[in-house]
Amino acid sequence: MEILKKHACFGGVQGVYRHPSAETGTAMDFAVYLPPQAEAGGTLPVLYFLSGLTCNWENVTVKAGAQRYAAEHGLILVAPDTSPRGLDLPGEHDSYDFGSGAGFYVDATQEPWSRHYRMYSYVTQELPGLVAAEFPVDTARQGITGHSMGGHGALVCALRNPGKYRSVSAFSPIVAPSQVPWGQKALGQYLGPDRQAWRAYDATCLVETTAWDRPILIDQGTADEFLAEQLRPELLVGAAAAAGIPLNVRHQPGYDHSYYFIASFIGDHIRHHAEQLR
Repeated sequence: MEILKKHACFGGVQGVYRHPSAETGTAMDFAVYLPPQAEAGGTLPVLYFLSGLTCNWENVTVKAGAQRYAAEHGLILVAPDTSPRGLDLPGEHDSYDFGSGAGFYVDATQEPWSRHYRMYSYVTQELPGLVAAEFPVDTARQGITGHSMGGHGALVCALRNPGKYRSVSAFSPIVAPSQVPWGQKALGQYLGPDRQAWRAYDATCLVETTAWDRPILIDQGTADEFLAEQLRPELLVGAAAAAGIPLNVRHQPGYDHSYYFIASFIGDHIRHHAEQLR
């Protein structure tokens, strides 16, 4: 693991690292914030933040102000990238909502994506293994959150792995990718035309069978330009209610899809995770 940079931050250390990934076949960058409590020894709970379309580790690390709250609650904060980089596959860079920066946290099954676009396994297996080996993480206390495409990823990872994650939340998540243009485009090309295969990466489908039974927090801005067409939180609300899963969707008046929105409520989300991981 290569250290790219380190900065003192709220009494802790914000670092950025690079490692060769077996899942993606590329070098992958990720950020880790170690709160000041790490200096005391022992292990700490960890929270993974998955970013959205066109983003990488830098967005939440620089724009959200999350380190302040991670330091307050003694959480390690990990932010991975959103896709492999440097491949230049045919069509990979043609649009913002597919390919580079848009891995959708799935394990692709279609060529040429299947050899490298394995972000689900990267996020749920390879990266946590590396982080646990290199940082003082309590692997029994892991939480996951994210924004937009990353909110979709966080929900999918938690609902599919209730024994791995003890807390989950999301900002403006794509809750039903099988039913919206962003998701249909990505899942169709990564996974192929069989919509039954899409269900494994659709939160509204996963709530029907998941063993997850802990509180889920979602914040959604009412002025979000993607709300009606791409996000559609009401679909998850209905599905979770039918499944008896505790879901709290907070509609925040006047907030949009930007990191101004995330910065306004990131403290609530980290508090939510700290309570679940305590």
